[in-house]
Amino acid sequence: MLGKPCPVPVMEAKKALAENEVCCVLVKVDNYVAVQNLERMANGYGYSFSFVEHAKDSYEITIDRAGKKPPDSKAESGISGTSPVSSLKSGVGVAIGRDTMGEGAEELGKILIKGFIYSLTELPNPPEFVAFYNSGAFLTSEDANTIDDLKTLVEKGTEIITCGTCVNYYELKEKLAVGVIMNTYEIAEKMATIASVINI
Repeated sequence: MLGKPCPVPVMEAKKALAENEVCCVLVKVDNYVAVQNLERMANGYGYSFSFVEHAKDSYEITIDRAGKKPPDSKAESGISGTSPVSSLKSGVGVAIGRDTMGEGAEELGKILIKGFIYSLTELPNPPEFVAFYNSGAFLTSEDANTIDDLKTLVEKGTEIITCGTCVNYYELKEKLAVGVIMNTYEIAEKMATIASVINI
């Protein structure tokens, strides 16, 4: 999986582990976010996980089913299909793909996005999650003026998510100040199990 963008390493590992004759996979990746995403996937299925860092951009991950039964359905394995209707949540999610809001003056757009995130904290029913991607990833970094409001949302039960590929692209991994990093497949799964998604 060297050179493969998120979420390809996770999806390919899932596909391999879904084969009945496969008990263990070795995955080679070139970024630490992929290591974290694979670990989260392994933990979610109860598989054992370990990795070795050979160099700055060279990791070997071992995922072992360790007697656990592989996913036996396409939806469960993440190969294709959608999540069961029974898992649909009644709340809303928010997807923010930029660090400004609307078209026009950039300075005004930054004021608006700050105000929008603050407004989410004042809702009687805050969103299930807020996902940040592309330049929206800057809004979860330590220098952003949105961090206090995002932490308030976390206290109210909202999950704050930042796209792993975007964190890598903008070199923000060490600056993440709130929430968790997820790959685009995991974000898509969350969107598929929510009643509605607000896109900004």
